Amino acid sequence: MNHILEMQSVCKSFGSVPVLNNFSLKVRDREKVVIIGPSGSGKSTVLRCINQLEAIQLGTIIFDGQEITKVDLSVLRMKIGMVFQRFNLFPHKTTL
Repeated sequence: MNHILEMQSVCKSFGSVPVLNNFSLKVRDREKVVIIGPSGSGKSTVLRCINQLEAIQLGTIIFDGQEITKVDLSVLRMKIGMVFQRFNLFPHKTTL
């Protein structure tokens, strides 16, 4: 079965604070994955990196067979969705 998403040895820091240190993940097509952990452990950063809302310092993220840094952002974001933690980010819109 093919992987729809691969994160290979991803590193992301905010200043001198490492948030993702050699983080790897493989998600198969149609597979459901839950990322859990305490506040500040990097869960949202993983999602923000996949959506290219945050740039990674090292590693590779591949979505649907293409490295995301080589894909047009508007095309990528038509295929990947994200619900922000702060539900009232857009008060005129709902998740639905």
